[in-house]
Amino acid sequence: MVGLGAIARKVFGTANDRRIKGYHPTVAAINALEDEVSKLSDEDLRNKTAEFRQQLADGTKLQDLLVPAFATVREAAKRSLGQRHYDVQLIGGMVLNDGAIAEMRTGEGKTLVATLAAYLNALEGKGVHVVTVNDYLAKRDAEWMGQVYKFLGMTTGVIIHGIEDGDRKAAYDADITYGTNNEFGFDYLRDNMKYELDHMVQRGHNFAIVDEVDSILVDEARTPLIISGPLDDKSELYTKIDAFIPSLSAEHYEIDEKAKSSTFTEDGTEFIEQILKEAGMLQGETLYDIENVTIVHHLNQALRAHKLFARDKDYIVKNDQVVIIDEFTGRMMEGRRYSEGLHQALEAKERVSIQPENQTLASVTFQNYFRLYNKLSGMTGTALTEAEELADIYNLEVLDVPTNLPVQRVDDDDEVYRTTREKDDALVTLIKECSESGQPMLVGTTSIERSEELSAKLKKAKVEHQVLNARFHEQEAVIIAQAGAPGAVTIATNMAGRGTDIQLGGNLDMRISQEVPAELEGEARTKMIDEIKADIEAKKQVAIKAGGLFVIGTERHESRRIDNQLRGRSGRQGDPGRSKFFLSLEDDLMRIFGSERMDGMLTKLGLKEGEAIIHPWINKALEKAQKKVEARNFDIRKNLLKFDDVMNDQRKVIFDQRIDLMKDASVVETVLDMRHEVIEDIVAKHIPPKAYAEQWDVEGLHDEVQEILNLDVPVKDWAAEEGIADEEILDRLKKAADEASAAKTANFTPDLMRQVEKSILLQILDHLWREHLVALDHLRNVIGYRGYGQRDPLQEYKTESFELFQALLVNLRRMVTQQLAHVQLRQEEPNPFERPEMPEMHEQRIDPDTGENVASGDAADGQDGAFGKVPRNAPCPCGSGKKYKHCHGKLS
Repeated sequence: MVGLGAIARKVFGTANDRRIKGYHPTVAAINALEDEVSKLSDEDLRNKTAEFRQQLADGTKLQDLLVPAFATVREAAKRSLGQRHYDVQLIGGMVLNDGAIAEMRTGEGKTLVATLAAYLNALEGKGVHVVTVNDYLAKRDAEWMGQVYKFLGMTTGVIIHGIEDGDRKAAYDADITYGTNNEFGFDYLRDNMKYELDHMVQRGHNFAIVDEVDSILVDEARTPLIISGPLDDKSELYTKIDAFIPSLSAEHYEIDEKAKSSTFTEDGTEFIEQILKEAGMLQGETLYDIENVTIVHHLNQALRAHKLFARDKDYIVKNDQVVIIDEFTGRMMEGRRYSEGLHQALEAKERVSIQPENQTLASVTFQNYFRLYNKLSGMTGTALTEAEELADIYNLEVLDVPTNLPVQRVDDDDEVYRTTREKDDALVTLIKECSESGQPMLVGTTSIERSEELSAKLKKAKVEHQVLNARFHEQEAVIIAQAGAPGAVTIATNMAGRGTDIQLGGNLDMRISQEVPAELEGEARTKMIDEIKADIEAKKQVAIKAGGLFVIGTERHESRRIDNQLRGRSGRQGDPGRSKFFLSLEDDLMRIFGSERMDGMLTKLGLKEGEAIIHPWINKALEKAQKKVEARNFDIRKNLLKFDDVMNDQRKVIFDQRIDLMKDASVVETVLDMRHEVIEDIVAKHIPPKAYAEQWDVEGLHDEVQEILNLDVPVKDWAAEEGIADEEILDRLKKAADEASAAKTANFTPDLMRQVEKSILLQILDHLWREHLVALDHLRNVIGYRGYGQRDPLQEYKTESFELFQALLVNLRRMVTQQLAHVQLRQEEPNPFERPEMPEMHEQRIDPDTGENVASGDAADGQDGAFGKVPRNAPCPCGSGKKYKHCHGKLS
């Protein structure tokens, strides 16, 4: 029986269909202007920008300029790039302008779509940020789409790793700024550690368009951006604790693969206590005495490192370092480190050099950074599966934008084998057949280990192929460019956010850069390019005849979205294509979600060696399992965000306070209020309200006034006066402190005193904020145990973090007052006031696309793009024959 919902959808269409239909009249209005706009001269077209800006100044709403602005951008793109926006691209631009997410398939031209909304919103003059996943794409897109903006008289900036603050500021002052999520986030954190307003590089958060929005706002949202400074070396402790783990037996611990957690059993706890006693490392009677908190923490991390993290799957060991492999992209994340001692535990396990832990100086999650924007939008090929999370956390709606041409890809049902060996044999047979018939193939694996195992089997079967994984990401652009050639076989660990679509027959631009000499000009160059075009077209027809790109998944990922990203590489712009997933009961997803029952069922069905079961029911069952994992991961991220929101509220207060302090020409009023509050606290402490005079702690009051205010006042004499009250003592102390401050100001000169006050206030605020972050980290690590006492950990965290924050404010007032009361300047110094220095900083920089992650200062040339770190004068890895600095390493 057909449900009422299904009937309604047939008659009225889905909610998505109705929203998309609502854009059609606007598309028609833009198209109606095309003829008129095409007759404008280049200069008249450029003058449209000033005309639109004047209309905005006169009170016209931005939305009312959408039709003429989009028509103008389309014409500028035709003239500057030779590309005309399709109607569906106009719809994509409208979705972005509405502050929503446009889901558009691979090859639909999302980069060009962004120009529409970016131009329209840049007319307001408040800046537009276009966010990409790596430096290479940020630079490429800024140069490529910058031609459109330049044609229309707008400026484009690009933020890449390693550029100086002056260049950053100039890039942010441009109408449209391209950059990576990491750079935008780190600039926000660094800005809020600066001591002068004009040293801040960002000018606000008006409108952002996030490319590969699911990768940045969902996958990358799990790990915060952290600016940190070094702490004491504890490598000896990690090594000692690591030595205990191999002696554990299976009954000493329990592991939960789904939750990536491990715990000691009672037997395990007793066993570890005994070992620690023998090693002289146990304080108190039991492991869980308060003195052993640090030991317990490191033991837990060592257990996780040994029992839950596998070499060549979760990380690799390279150049005496443990390098994380990203679970979603399968790429090396050089420079990214697990926090809270886990990375050091892995280093101890693998016997490599143990790097010291860092103290967090500033941090922010992408979730909270991107929620700073007044308007946020995004685009990707795969976001619908995460629509609930994107709506819940970012208030972003996902709209599925139709393709320009109908999708012709055929998605086959999964094939399920009993063992990995049988599955691999079937894979090799199929890959060999398709390669021989001229069909290009993209084979997706979930780990480096699996890609290399499959590569070895293909070599044995004499099948030519290319491997694209974290170990070889330098050749990525070249490999992808030829992945659509007839018979090409490409094995890839993941296809998320590559920024390149696989074109049947091969990629023209890449072949020109590789085969046409840079010095070749004129007719000879044109002739050579025409020959390459003809060759690609002929090869494209061979690939189409063979069935187009065949995408094979060697197992299902935990997330349906990652599977969809792989599938979506086939069938671009109406090309034919095919996709299929091969599974075995030994795959992680199948094993974790009850493959024993299915194994029994397959045995009963009489499944023979090498045979597979293929049925739509299997696909549905797997989808359910994936949905469960996705829901659990969403709950984890949502819960983490609730905790981070508590810190975020405090972060906003501190950052806003810093900006206000820097804006103020003088902080004398703030300092005065602080001084008076400190005096009130001191008096209340030693002269409690309603206490008799004989109960006053006059000596304590005198000593604390001398310690904090640097004043030797006759408090004892005052207290001995007949009928004196605490208010009178309070007033006298305030007056004495104010007079001492005024005398110091007169001695220093007011201008210098104002500088000193502001400098001391900002430095102490920063120092206390960093200590507060450490305290919150420790609180966050232990607060979960409150749940055992039937108390809500989140509520407890809110209460205690608020108390810690209140203590921070009290300490701030006290320390600022004390330091200003004691500060002295020597007259012989020609310039006694110096601007405070920034602390030593390390940034956890993550490039989700290339895995390249260089610590602060290591890549001053900004050369950590798609090819990793390349010397400036070396030949460019793209194969162009040019030096790197004149090709992909060019700075502008």
